[in-house]
Amino acid sequence: QVQLVESGGGLVQAGGSLRLSCAASGRAFSNLYMAWFRQAPGKEREFVARISWSGTGTYYADSVKGRFTISRDNAKNAVYLQMNSLKTEDTAVYYCAGGTTIATMTSNWGQGTHVTVSS
Repeated sequence: QVQLVESGGGLVQAGGSLRLSCAASGRAFSNLYMAWFRQAPGKEREFVARISWSGTGTYYADSVKGRFTISRDNAKNAVYLQMNSLKTEDTAVYYCAGGTTIATMTSNWGQGTHVTVSS
């Protein structure tokens, strides 16, 4: 099991930036695929981005490609989501998730952090 705690959410104007952080504990972090998901009000949770255990492989949802960047620091047991050029439709609760494979990277979840983008 791994415990995940997100931080960094808040209120930002459209066009602005935020950096989300996810701190992990309880299991060898460097062995985990990590991902960010989000859930907007009234909508289902959706995939945002994922990163391989080494940090060399990343993959993004089309809706955030070119605006968001996922990264990790295995020495700090942390994964980040840099969000630039934010749009009102990026408003959501953002969740960190992790697992030992891509198929199981939703095995562990954080509690979420709120991001609100105002027009």
